[in-house]
Amino acid sequence: MGRADARRAAQGRKRRARPKGKKGGIRRFFTWKKVLGAFLGVCLLGILGFLGLYLYVDVPDEGNFQATSQSNVYKYADGSVMARKGAENAVNRETVKIDQIPKHVQHAFVAAENKTFYQDSGVDLKGTLRGVLNTLRGKGKQGGSTITQQYVKNYYLSQEQTVSRKLQEIVISLKVDNKLGKDEILAGYMNTSYYGRGAYGIQAAAQAYYGVDVDKLTVSQGAYLASLLQAPSQYDWAIASDAGKKRVQERWAYTLNNMVEMKWLDEADRQKQTFQQPIKPKPLPGVAGQVGYFINAANEELIRKGVDEKELAAGGWTITLAIDKKKQQDLEKAVKTKLTDDLKPTLRKADRDAQLGAVSVDPATGHVVAMYGGAGYTKHYTNNATRADFQPASTFKPLIFASALENHAKTQSGVPITPDTVYDGRNRRPVVNSTKPFAPPNEDEVSYGKISVQQATNNSVNSVFAQMGADVGLDAVKKTAVSLGMDGSRMDVQPAMTLGSMGASPMQMAAAYATLDNHGKKVEPALVAKAQHGAQEVELPDPIGSQVLTRGTADTVTSVLRGVVNDGTAKSAIGGTDYQAAGKTGTSDDNKSAWFVGYTPKLVTAVGMFGEETKGGKQVSLKGTGGGGRVNGGGYPAEVWAAYTAAAIGDDAGAKFDLETDLGAGVAPTNAPPPSNTPSHTPSQTPSQTPSHTPSQTPSHSPSRTPSHSPSHSPSRTPSPPETPPATPSGGSGSGSGGNDNRPPGLDDLG
Repeated sequence: MGRADARRAAQGRKRRARPKGKKGGIRRFFTWKKVLGAFLGVCLLGILGFLGLYLYVDVPDEGNFQATSQSNVYKYADGSVMARKGAENAVNRETVKIDQIPKHVQHAFVAAENKTFYQDSGVDLKGTLRGVLNTLRGKGKQGGSTITQQYVKNYYLSQEQTVSRKLQEIVISLKVDNKLGKDEILAGYMNTSYYGRGAYGIQAAAQAYYGVDVDKLTVSQGAYLASLLQAPSQYDWAIASDAGKKRVQERWAYTLNNMVEMKWLDEADRQKQTFQQPIKPKPLPGVAGQVGYFINAANEELIRKGVDEKELAAGGWTITLAIDKKKQQDLEKAVKTKLTDDLKPTLRKADRDAQLGAVSVDPATGHVVAMYGGAGYTKHYTNNATRADFQPASTFKPLIFASALENHAKTQSGVPITPDTVYDGRNRRPVVNSTKPFAPPNEDEVSYGKISVQQATNNSVNSVFAQMGADVGLDAVKKTAVSLGMDGSRMDVQPAMTLGSMGASPMQMAAAYATLDNHGKKVEPALVAKAQHGAQEVELPDPIGSQVLTRGTADTVTSVLRGVVNDGTAKSAIGGTDYQAAGKTGTSDDNKSAWFVGYTPKLVTAVGMFGEETKGGKQVSLKGTGGGGRVNGGGYPAEVWAAYTAAAIGDDAGAKFDLETDLGAGVAPTNAPPPSNTPSHTPSQTPSQTPSHTPSQTPSHSPSRTPSHSPSHSPSRTPSPPETPPATPSGGSGSGSGGNDNRPPGLDDLG
């Protein structure tokens, strides 16, 4: 035998000596037989566990929804009770039988929510498993449920998202499907679901959204109500965003298409369907005055911040608002003494159409300490403090200047934009390098000639800010405005944007100016200070966010806005106060809105006045309100602001702005010469009653500057007067009681 043969023989003996079936390494523990056995064992345990659960869990004798519905308690900042909502009539619902609900409405709900409802066993195992896994992962309400499961959750269980509740839901749904007929389950589901507007059940929803009983609902209306269930607040046409309106129309179409697929609607009839917009909401009883606005706004805020709408509607919450009772009383008193006492709605149509909204914010905390929503929730449902359908007009101009500073923008001739930069303030001056031809009129068609940014802000010169917007870039302006809290979806990037042509609410404008007051650190006003459901407190985001403007930018804008109060369009209403203030007036196109947004070092308040036709809600002119002519921002809005602020700041009257800037009317010029007692060609230290276009060298509290003859790359702190002084405007400063004047009608009034 050779050496090779001997080696092969030895290897054969070793193989024969190795025990059969013995595996090496990890294979000793994981064979296919063991894996299969373990899997079958787990399945068996799961089946046995589910059988045990099925035998253990019974269908409750009665639904617990009525029993668990409680009041929500709303409190003021000091802990005193503002309102208990739902104590006497916790649920707005009228139960109807299935034969009272038209077949096409029944089919719309099945088509929207659960096409296999009439064939399934009451449970969607795949969707439920997905829901359980998402609950375990902390992803909340993601996962499918059948109509039977949703009925069980609404009627027998709760809205909480836990695995144990989900397992109960599965078992009870299987038993209910065996016990009850499909029509009975469907009726229960439609009668217990929440539709928004405080409406539980299809009958209450039919009345709330279309003002009819359920048996009068059309196919289109039924499809809308079925679509609404997915997100009642987001899909309520009266309050939905543009995106929300688009989504609910898509879901409405999806529902109708499913009805065609299920042979419940002819294709020809489907093509005839048009989306029927719901009626305006009707105020709920028991929430008169400002309290109704508070409750609605607080609920909407909590839903935006992640609180489940159905849980909130079911009650049991204690919600503490940041509303300061004294400041709220001060605000309501200011509106009464400075506006409503002056109105005679039975004699003047303009007085009937006048609306006012206001929001007051603590810039240090971001809390809304006072809010005025209108004449009263039961009288005027729309909250004027949060509505965003009227133009903010010239209150938008400081945001353009903020964007110029933040982006280190320059004029067309290359001069950096600062408070001293000189612009051409001629009336209807064409904007250079505009995205489209644009030559806006100044208020009262006044031409200002050469004018500094500070003076242009004081006098709200449209031609200057239209050009500044082009110099900065409209996209950059929009980006800055959105970062300060304005709604970008309402901002069409067009030259008219520089005149505040978008829609905005007093809440949004208060947010923007509060961020300026807070030295550029973002303020997102919060009405709700604390929310508890039982013993569990909801974690709410901090209203104070990150730095969105540099401090230098924010403080420079504040300094410039002090000039508006001391020597500009708000001087007649606010100038000469014993507290420091900054702010901006605004009057929109055709005088449909008038604004004053202003602040002290410790309080920011936005006041908006709107012309809204009593019947129909159409936007109309404020002209003639109070028996006068035009309503300027320096009139009623500034007067309400001043009366409220004087009462509300209390011991903070001596607070000073802490500004890190050497620019603007709120700081003294560097190396400024001492005031001269000898009259000169410059305006006097004390402004005359007739406003000039070159502000006084020494306004009420601090000096401002007159512009230099021509721009320079290093703007002078003490510019010389313009070469040719412009004519004195007849009404551009907002002076006079009520801000009224004899301006010819039909002109674009954007001062």
